[in-house]
Amino acid sequence: MDFPRLLEAAEAAARATAGQGRVADYIPALAEADPESFGMAVATVDGELYGVGDWRRPFSVQSISKLFTLALALSHGGDELWRGVGREPSGNPFNSLVQLESEHGIPRNPFINAGALVVTDRLLSLTGDAAGAVREFLRRESGNDQLDTDAAVAASEAAHGHRNAALAHFIASHDNLRNPVEDVLEHYYAHCAIATSCRDLVLAGSFLARYGVRTDGSRLMTRSEAKRVNSVLLTCGTYDAAGEFAYRVGLPGKSGVGGGILAIIPGRAAVCAWGPRLDRAGNSVAAVAALDSLTTLSGYSVF
Repeated sequence: MDFPRLLEAAEAAARATAGQGRVADYIPALAEADPESFGMAVATVDGELYGVGDWRRPFSVQSISKLFTLALALSHGGDELWRGVGREPSGNPFNSLVQLESEHGIPRNPFINAGALVVTDRLLSLTGDAAGAVREFLRRESGNDQLDTDAAVAASEAAHGHRNAALAHFIASHDNLRNPVEDVLEHYYAHCAIATSCRDLVLAGSFLARYGVRTDGSRLMTRSEAKRVNSVLLTCGTYDAAGEFAYRVGLPGKSGVGGGILAIIPGRAAVCAWGPRLDRAGNSVAAVAALDSLTTLSGYSVF
């Protein structure tokens, strides 16, 4: 497949969305992003790496980190994790408190904020350092040992994290957190505030394209576990717009309000696109357009 040509076409599709959407501003540090930035990268299972635009430029990973917390928690603790978090789409905004009330503190899935707090809590119990575990995994898989948490972004999130604190306290009131709320929030903000690039993310996320096999050939999870993570990515990875993303792109993917979307082509490649302007659901307008173009032109999708 001619990925350089596909990436050029995808960039053109992304650039055509100029002016659509708006940069996240509820976390003040994210509002500083250049709204016209765009980057995209592809890493194939055969070791090829391609990029276009600002594909090496770091941005705030935000909720894309939830994919890695889930994978690491499952690799350490297995299916026990699912006792505290579900696997169903929420149909509500990513930071909604509504369903926790009726569902007794069990978040609907691991990719909304409430679910990610539970997964972070479990990873903290399993490793003693949830944010550090995510950071080290990203460093090793990407080969970028400079990759780190952006302290300013983490501090900005913490200072404006009243809703996340409310979610965590409500979950804890139902005995669904094992660690102190303050510790869980600290690690949650730290892994969401990691600064990374499209290049780093496609290399780090390629284990899902290889059905659970890491860059060094060791296995992070079984083929069956990788299949299940990909399935939850497809149904829940782009918040309450997962149906629209599946319709347009047709791949498992995880978005973040930093503007990135990491998508998986099982058996072939990992793809990441980044553009800071977001739609109402919190997904990058440019990244969705770019991924739509790539899968339409290549025919690569899970459908």
